[in-house]
Parts: sequence; structure tokens; C-alpha cells
Amino acid sequence: MSRNVRELDNRGLEPPEPMMRTLQALEESQVGDQVKIHNDRLPMFLIEELQRLGYPYEVDRQPDGSAKVTIEKTGSSL
Repeated sequence: MSRNVRELDNRGLEPPEPMMRTLQALEESQVGDQVKIHNDRLPMFLIEELQRLGYPYEVDRQPDGSAKVTIEKTGSSL
């Protein structure tokens, strides 16, 4: 199975646009795909939503205070 990776640069956007864009990208993705986002800061509300949906994710905090998050689309979403 080939994995597609979709990258979103959400920096400079006003809430809730980064979260909306990220959830839309996940919705459009296939199981096994990844969505990689770059946000101005750690997206706490998105992290809570990912936990609720059961999507695994990794956070990579950047020296400038921004955060890169890699999310895997799994089949376990509600």
C-alpha cells in the first residue's frame, strides 16, 4: 500500500482555520496516509480532537516556538 503525505502550512492563520484545514485534510485522506502540519504554536484543541478520534500523531516542537505535527489516518476514527 502506498502512503500519501499531505503537508499543510497553517502558520499565520487565525483560529479555528488551522484546525478546520487539518481535519478536512484528514477526512479527505485514505487509511494509512499522513497529514503533516506546521502551526504557529502547539495546537492543543487539535491534539484533543485527534485523541478523541483515535488518530496517532507525533509532535515536533520547533526552536521558533512553532510546532510540526504528523498525523496518521487510521481506520479507528469514530
